[in-house]
Amino acid sequence: MAAESPGGHAETVRLWSLTEDTLVEAGDEGALVAITWWGEFEFPGTADGVRESLARLALGPVSMANLMVSGRAGEDGWRLSLRKVLARLSGSVVHSLALNDGRGPLLSAIPVTQSPVFPDGPLPAGRQVRLSRFTALRAEDGALLAESPGAPYKVALLRPSAVLIASSLATPKTVEQLVETTGLAEPVVAGVVGFLVAAGVVLLADAHGRFTEFGDPETTTWSHPDLMFHSRSRTWQKSSPQEPGGGRAGAQPPVVKPGTGGPTFPLHRPDPAALAAADPTLTSLLESDHSCPDFSERTLSARQIGEFLFRSARVQSTGPAHLPGGPSHEASQRPYFSVACLYELEVYVGVNRCADLARGIYHYDPQWHTLTLINDDAAVLDGLLDMAMIAAGSHRRPSALLTMTARMSRIAWVLGGAAYATTLLHLGALQQVFYLAAKAMGLAAHAVPVDAGDRVDRALKLEWPAEVSVGECVLDFPG
Repeated sequence: MAAESPGGHAETVRLWSLTEDTLVEAGDEGALVAITWWGEFEFPGTADGVRESLARLALGPVSMANLMVSGRAGEDGWRLSLRKVLARLSGSVVHSLALNDGRGPLLSAIPVTQSPVFPDGPLPAGRQVRLSRFTALRAEDGALLAESPGAPYKVALLRPSAVLIASSLATPKTVEQLVETTGLAEPVVAGVVGFLVAAGVVLLADAHGRFTEFGDPETTTWSHPDLMFHSRSRTWQKSSPQEPGGGRAGAQPPVVKPGTGGPTFPLHRPDPAALAAADPTLTSLLESDHSCPDFSERTLSARQIGEFLFRSARVQSTGPAHLPGGPSHEASQRPYFSVACLYELEVYVGVNRCADLARGIYHYDPQWHTLTLINDDAAVLDGLLDMAMIAAGSHRRPSALLTMTARMSRIAWVLGGAAYATTLLHLGALQQVFYLAAKAMGLAAHAVPVDAGDRVDRALKLEWPAEVSVGECVLDFPG
């Protein structure tokens, strides 16, 4: 039930607070220093009371009226100084809206960019509002979270009335229509809607009733998953309170995937010096045809598969590595690029035609340079090969299909929210090395866009989502 003032009208209260990761300290010569997720900020010559106010804001939501203690000397200057500090720290300032019933905020707008602006003031009368088509609602830390990739804030909907208003905005409505739909008091509805619009997760129609996502009609080319992925993966998102170490929560994942049961086959190890002496030049490989091969009926040998994997994916050495400014971690060196030598990618080989290996799906161990049979179900293998054949536009199944997977704990342990985007970067690097190594051997390797759903993960017997498939590559002779 909405709180009411003595006059019988529901009232809302604006609140401010600092994010939990913000630390305020005294600097040199009376300066104020704020250490935030976005960096360190120094404020020389701040007015009396500003540090005390920031310390109170760090404890949780509070109204400005409770911060602005009357009778303090130089109150106007102190107010102005505090607002200037909060403007510079906008990426660490949480805006909340509450009822004056002492039960905490209705909703809170939490910044996700460094310098967001939270607009103030009422919405234009009679304008329609609706959820952005990019806004997603999900559970987090006991609240329903509304977030959109183009919004400078994510919004925690903390009480049922806020959830009811937000979920009623799938279609355009005015504040008056929302009051009728929800049965809530007009000041409460208007306040919550204004907060959702200011945070960027709800759109405000223009004077002609049109909605434009983030002021740019080009957003029509983006799907919700793609834009959300782009927006979130380009910034290392803050960890939840349950994970104070960020992505490094828990034990360090192993450099290579532990071995699985099944027959294991050692692979051929060529002499790198002999390969270098006989290989064509890099320029000749890069300038040759890049088209997907028309698969032949020829049979690969285990020696060729061994040389191909030795050239492109083996562990060359192991040792410590680290990101700049971060702690070290156990890492490996391999022939393709990987940020901080994390190498979270695993390689599985679906063998179709090989003179010395039975048909089946094998896991490649890059440290011991062996293949281990993990699935000998012919129907499952045929299903994967058929998907690759169709994706390549061929009428024959390839001699071999390589599937790359990612052990997400291995990379998220270090990179947090940027992990999956970095995995795709690593996949591209490995695919390029596959292409060059195959060309140098007189073979053909080419990425194929397999649309597999969960079929690949099941075929490889992955523990989803700890390990997920991220790409495929065919290996064959040129047609």
